[in-house]
Amino acid sequence: MEILGVGPSELIFIVIIALIILGPKDMQKAGKTLGKWLRDIVTSDGWKIFQQTSRELRTLPNRLMRDANNEMNQIGNNLNNATNLTGSRSYTPGTPLRSQPVGPIIPTPAATTPENKIEPSVSAETKENESDPDTNA
Repeated sequence: MEILGVGPSELIFIVIIALIILGPKDMQKAGKTLGKWLRDIVTSDGWKIFQQTSRELRTLPNRLMRDANNEMNQIGNNLNNATNLTGSRSYTPGTPLRSQPVGPIIPTPAATTPENKIEPSVSAETKENESDPDTNA
């Protein structure tokens, strides 16, 4: 566990140095003073605001993702509703679909007579051989 970037071994080292420098009697006074100072900081309004802001910053990515997910779900629901509204105008017998022509189909001369159609030329002998299966066997 680290407190302000100071690990347990470093904390023990700091306490030993303070004990050597201050001595046992002044160490009590310094501890009391340090304890009062920390209590004043922790119970102050500024510390509470700092803790609240820190908590909000830690939860900010989760909250943003949740909000984005809710917006995406809402957009998806709106699209589904719009699709269902257009889907309710589905095909009913007697009404043409949008991809079908509305009126009767009138054949054009180009559709009835093929142009540029090349038929293979077949000789009379191959026609006779194809039509008589007994002679081929």
